[in-house]
Amino acid sequence: MATDAMNESWRRVLTQIQATWTEQDFQDSDLKKGRGDLKKIVDLIHEATGDPKADIKQKIISFL
Repeated sequence: MATDAMNESWRRVLTQIQATWTEQDFQDSDLKKGRGDLKKIVDLIHEATGDPKADIKQKIISFL
């Protein structure tokens, strides 16, 4: 089903985020607020890490 594929894609993105920002303990519940919205995910990571938003966006896009 499409839902299974979307959930698997989300798990893959979450795993990559956790691997990239190892100093933070990002959980699914933390980032689920931004699921499907790149800007919100970037904002959430920025708030937690202080990294520049442009750098965060570039990293996320690289593993999408």
